[in-house]
Amino acid sequence: MHSLILGGARSGKSALAERLASSFDEVVYIATAQALDGEMSERIAHHRARRPAQWACIEEPFALADTLRAQAAPGRCLLVDCLTLWLSNLLGAEDESVWERERSALLSALPGLDGTVLLVSNEVGLGVIPMGELTRRYVDEAGRLHQALGQVCERVVFVAAGLPLVLKGPAL
Repeated sequence: MHSLILGGARSGKSALAERLASSFDEVVYIATAQALDGEMSERIAHHRARRPAQWACIEEPFALADTLRAQAAPGRCLLVDCLTLWLSNLLGAEDESVWERERSALLSALPGLDGTVLLVSNEVGLGVIPMGELTRRYVDEAGRLHQALGQVCERVVFVAAGLPLVLKGPAL
C-alpha cells in the first residue's frame, strides 16, 4: 500500500510515518533534505537520532522516482521524508524544466512500485496567500502534487497535533 501523509510543520506526520514503517522488517528511509544551513543540519540530526539504526538511509534531493524504482521490493517499506523539501530543491534548480520531469516521473513510477511507500509532505496551502511569486508557485505546485498523489495513493492521512485523520483508505 502506498500512503501520502500530510500535515503542517511539527504536526507529527514524520513520527506517524516512522511508526507505520516500524512494523516492517526492512525499511529504506529516503531523505530529501539538504543541510544547507545550521538550522537544517539540526533538523536532519533530530530525524537521524530517532530512526532505528537498522534502517537503511538514502539521501536523494532530486532523483526521487529513480531512487524509488531502484529500492522498491516486495515486503520492503520505503519512507520518503519529505516531498515539500524535494519540491524546494527542484524549484531552485537552474534547469526550470526539471520539476515537471521529476514530478511526472514520480507520478508514473508510484503505481507500479512493489512494497509499501510512505510519502511525507507538508500541507502548506492552509494559510494566507503568499506575497512572492516563487512562494506562490511553491504553494501551488505542492497543492497540485498532493492532489495528484491523493489520486494514486491507496491511503491519504492528514496529521494535526499528532493526531491522524484518514482522508482516504483503510484506518490506521
